[in-house]
Amino acid sequence: MQFYKADEYQASCENLYRKYELKIAALLPEAIIEHIGASSIPNAVSKGDLDILVCVNGSELEKSVRLLSTLGFKEKSNTLRTPELCMLEHSSGEDVAFQVVAKGAEFDFFMRFRDKLRESPVLVQQYNELKISCTGWAHEEYRRKKSDFIEHVLGQA
Repeated sequence: MQFYKADEYQASCENLYRKYELKIAALLPEAIIEHIGASSIPNAVSKGDLDILVCVNGSELEKSVRLLSTLGFKEKSNTLRTPELCMLEHSSGEDVAFQVVAKGAEFDFFMRFRDKLRESPVLVQQYNELKISCTGWAHEEYRRKKSDFIEHVLGQA
């Protein structure tokens, strides 16, 4: 696993986010669309990927997933899938993922985590150190360590 400094990837991720934000809004005008993940956090180290939260009414989640697939996305395998959460990845390899979430679901932590890090340079530094320490690790090991950090941050008052 390789990581990049913010100045090596964030501008291109922001441009890509703006492009997809317009496309998603055209398909799902009622959706809440948010740039999440490390690329949305100033000075955060990242694998260079882009994560976009698409929050929809729970009754519209499956229909929303079908519509978003028309943008070249497919359901991500080997990841959590519930009636309130579906992760989509770009089918041609572009490093973009949609986290499609039902409004009010327990999965609203994506924005809460992002916002906590945006408010705390100390947490960003800790997150960066965690990621850099995982260089060369298997993806599963990295995800476990990152999940522990996210739970720790979200558990803070």
